Amino acid sequence: MNEKLAFGTYRTGLDDPEHEAALTLALKEGIRLIDTSTNYMNGDAERLIKKTLETVYGGHKPDDLEIVSKCGYIQGSLLEEIKKSDEKMIEALEIVKYSEACYHSIHPGFIKAELTKSLERLGLEQLDCYLLHNPEYYLMHVIKDESQRADAQMIILDRILDAFMQLETEVKDGRIKSYGISSNSFSLGEDALYFLPYEDLVDLASKAAFEVGNESHHLSTIQMPINLLEKEGLVCAHWAKEIGLRVLANRPLNASKDNLMFRLASYKEPGEYYALLNEAMGFLEEVKADSIFNVIGELDNYKHRFGWIGEYQDFLMGKIIPHIRQELMKIQDDYTRENISKLLMDFFISYEEMVLYECSKQTKSMLEHAGIGIQDTIEKTALNELIDNVDIDYILVGMRRTKYVNALFEI
Repeated sequence: MNEKLAFGTYRTGLDDPEHEAALTLALKEGIRLIDTSTNYMNGDAERLIKKTLETVYGGHKPDDLEIVSKCGYIQGSLLEEIKKSDEKMIEALEIVKYSEACYHSIHPGFIKAELTKSLERLGLEQLDCYLLHNPEYYLMHVIKDESQRADAQMIILDRILDAFMQLETEVKDGRIKSYGISSNSFSLGEDALYFLPYEDLVDLASKAAFEVGNESHHLSTIQMPINLLEKEGLVCAHWAKEIGLRVLANRPLNASKDNLMFRLASYKEPGEYYALLNEAMGFLEEVKADSIFNVIGELDNYKHRFGWIGEYQDFLMGKIIPHIRQELMKIQDDYTRENISKLLMDFFISYEEMVLYECSKQTKSMLEHAGIGIQDTIEKTALNELIDNVDIDYILVGMRRTKYVNALFEI
């Protein structure tokens, strides 16, 4: 496995044993950096890392294995706790109420508390690197038009200075070795409404180090989306490397372009799909489950129309599954209901593979139309382009399944 590839823990946790198996395999095969965050799976991503370190290394993290975590997001149980708090406390922590499902803060008091919880969940006394996680949420919350941009940028830079002072203090206290920022705004042009002025960061870090009495700053890392379709971040990456910062590229295989999402991976057509479709449709027709029969038929007609797999998954969980559950409740015969459930379960597993296949065909066509030649598979092309870029130090890849880890051995 290429030494630039790192384990991204977004959507990994303790509930699925396969996640631990994947991380265990990746560590045994030489992964040297794990990226996580306080909000990933409500803290379970960090707990998973602790459990896996205990399994693989007996709880002692090797010196050459680096763990990077992030703070800023307020979601899940923490969000419910914050919502019950006094409004004055929320204001004191400079909490940004971005949406009902997501608050955000990079206030020094919040950082200190979150780092304490991260270290506990990870089972560590010191974290290798701690990142501010998308501080531009403040910009996204307050900026409505261009006239507000300059003032908002000044305020966020002041907040980042305060955050850096806390992070320099954490270095001084031995709880972290270094720090940085993970920001989607690093991948925007400087004229963009939510652009984060990254060229000021080193000066802010130097000032923060001086204020807390450190001889030099400990700003070490920036992280941002970079992939075949989102290359704007390469400007920031080049700047970072020239001044001695390292660059972590995230979302190498999940690209956003023109408000559309693309999965940068090739998938094979599932060979059993049509057999499973016909078996399900035949039984549904036999037992006169007309409503479910019609839904499955429409899904088959629609399989090539999803923009990316996430669109299908949202549609499945939001519309299809609730409808099917309702229809199954109307069926009195246990045998019929159980057989329909089993047939549909098998069908939906294969249907998702078919959607992935159809989406990958569309993505490959779009890439080639844009002049991006695909060598072997889309994912190999996407990852090798980042591996070959000297301005990128690590590429954070989601590896929630052992099959994904095994596939990366060929990169």
